[in-house]
Amino acid sequence: MLEFLAIPFFAGVLIAATVGPLGSFVVWRKMAYFGDTLAHGSLLGLALGFMLQINLNIALIFSCIVIGILLVGLQRKSSVSTDTLLGIIAHTSLSLGLVTISFVDDLRVDLMAYLFGDLLSVTTADISWIAAGCALVLALLYKLWTPFLAITVNEEMARVDGYNVDRLKLVLMLLVGLVIAVAMKFVGALIITSLMIIPAATARRFSKSPEQMVILASVIGVISVFGGIALSWFEDTPAGPSVVVAAGFLFFLSQFYKQAE
Repeated sequence: MLEFLAIPFFAGVLIAATVGPLGSFVVWRKMAYFGDTLAHGSLLGLALGFMLQINLNIALIFSCIVIGILLVGLQRKSSVSTDTLLGIIAHTSLSLGLVTISFVDDLRVDLMAYLFGDLLSVTTADISWIAAGCALVLALLYKLWTPFLAITVNEEMARVDGYNVDRLKLVLMLLVGLVIAVAMKFVGALIITSLMIIPAATARRFSKSPEQMVILASVIGVISVFGGIALSWFEDTPAGPSVVVAAGFLFFLSQFYKQAE
């Protein structure tokens, strides 16, 4: 049993450790809806991957990057509000993905596995993709920590300090897209954003500095993965949603903690 659970647990730990710091920026910058948009749009990449018979991981990463760039471009040129643009892109790309899958002949796609994930199906081959994606995201977050924090605190001041705010925002969006693409198969397109924001929101209540919140968010994410996999194993529940349930339980439990004034 332990050998069977070791691979999905290791994959979950990698993802949780990555979404901790990245999810903190998502919470600080109020980008949760953007994460949902990329998650929905990733299904279009999945459909194109099946249709063109290319590596699904590459297709997912490519689709998330394209959607992120498209959103930034529309934000600059369109008079429509950002939340409206997000809603349009999210549902259009999701619907387009489902329509595209219907044109793939002789293929039965288990959409439930991609919508809600199947962490217990992770193989050793999958670990390499997760490890590579997570390592890249963490390396860029470490390198760009100060600029990201500067544009999060005050974009105008960041511009005065010489930071290219638009470029940094695009890079942050692309990092979110990369994590969603890497983790979608294992956590699920519809709930990956939850795993990104719930541990960060829980950690925020106990943290006194950005660095402390990032570390605590990763720890809470790992605990959620452990709890979710345990629930899935003993009660035969879907692994991805079980991880999110565990994270949600910790969040609601944290609300009883009285912060020091």
